[in-house]
Amino acid sequence: MLLLLTLAVAGQGVRLLATRPGEAPGEVQVLPTLSDGSPTEQRDSAMHEARPLAPGEMVDADVAQPAELARLPRVGVALAKVIVADRNAKGAFGSLQGLDRVPGIGPGLLGTLAPHLTFSGAKPWNAEPNRLGAGLGTAFASSPQGSMAAARLEPPDTVLNVNRATAVELEGLPGIGPSLAQRIVADREARGPFATVEALDRIPGIGPGLVARLRRSVTAP
Repeated sequence: MLLLLTLAVAGQGVRLLATRPGEAPGEVQVLPTLSDGSPTEQRDSAMHEARPLAPGEMVDADVAQPAELARLPRVGVALAKVIVADRNAKGAFGSLQGLDRVPGIGPGLLGTLAPHLTFSGAKPWNAEPNRLGAGLGTAFASSPQGSMAAARLEPPDTVLNVNRATAVELEGLPGIGPSLAQRIVADREARGPFATVEALDRIPGIGPGLVARLRRSVTAP
């Protein structure tokens, strides 16, 4: 009996400590809302982010946030966050070839995404040198590494034959990086030479826009 009486007194004490002044025992407390906006607005927002792309709808990969990128085919929330993190760390992609640098994005996915993406950022190969680069330009250009980098940053002065050019030579073309250059060479070796410059669009990651840019720099007799 003494033990039961002690427990009852202790329970009443805890109850008094947990109850705020002026609050009736057992009063129901309403939790504050977790976010602003009505449930309808939150529902509409979630539906907007989850809906698939409409026919002809494009997403700007250089400014879109993860929720918008996740609407792209075969891009989930996790990969969308990786894309944004890479963009924040290294700058705008500028082209489909720039997006190829993101871990988890390969030729197959690039081909799927190509019809749905736009790029408002500057093209990496045409970027203006900063003042630090200008100050080091003479010494950097005199090194082999500097010569190779300069070749990739500036459009080539001579016309390349895509059926004979090496991967290193192809890297110097506007909009072509190391990965895409390797793809061109591999496709050429597997499927034979390109009959025309326009035939380059059989390479995943090369679309009509890039073919138009390459037309004055390459040939395929």
